[in-house]
Amino acid sequence: MISSQTNAGAERGTGVAKLGTGLWQRVAVTIVVSVTTALTRKNWQRMDAVPAAGPVILVPNHVSHFDPLVVAHYVYRSGRWPRFLGKSSVWKVPIIGFLLVKSRQIPVERGSVDAVKSLDRLIEALHEGGAVVIYPEGTTTRHPDLWPMRGKTGAARLALLTGAPVVPIANWGAQAIFDPRTNRLRLRRTDVTVTTGRPVDLSRWAGREPTREVLEEMTEAIMLDVRDLLGEIRDGEPPALYERPVTRAITSEETP
Repeated sequence: MISSQTNAGAERGTGVAKLGTGLWQRVAVTIVVSVTTALTRKNWQRMDAVPAAGPVILVPNHVSHFDPLVVAHYVYRSGRWPRFLGKSSVWKVPIIGFLLVKSRQIPVERGSVDAVKSLDRLIEALHEGGAVVIYPEGTTTRHPDLWPMRGKTGAARLALLTGAPVVPIANWGAQAIFDPRTNRLRLRRTDVTVTTGRPVDLSRWAGREPTREVLEEMTEAIMLDVRDLLGEIRDGEPPALYERPVTRAITSEETP
């Protein structure tokens, strides 16, 4: 495997001092870097595959509640300021919510009119040449072996509306710190690998109307690239995309 100390990665890392110059951005960086440095041994690959400038939609797999910190550190060290789309409930957590606002992260209220506002903010960020990070699965994977699930269509819709490239990121190892299958937290230093792939080829859908069929086809292409990239760093043959478990809605007659 390629070491995190590759020349390309080191060269890109020299530009990070220009990022996060605001007080609270520097605080956020200090927290993220300190935590990930204390808890991970970094094997960072292909950092130079993160576009150095211009709008980009970064789409990582999601194996743990800890991996956003890992991905944030990786993207930051690549020379980009990551702007994550995340559940609005996290913004309600004291201190964390404040730092998320100050570091220009983007909350989303799922299933509400405010979801449109989140899309508008993402489009604005891309028009400004930003790097937005969207977990296309929408949550940590439910696959028993932590392979990717079928994704939601948000990243595909954003790509169709803006023309921004979609770049897959794969990460592995953060689940050893916090495993979503068991909710077990282990605060010990762990090997964590992160790598970046080539932009997903979405050219066949360029200029198409964002119908459900088009968005689902684009999302399938995105998730297959993420899955295959994860297979490279796990040294295993990836299975088919995992179907999201269905939770049956409780009717009013069943409510106790």
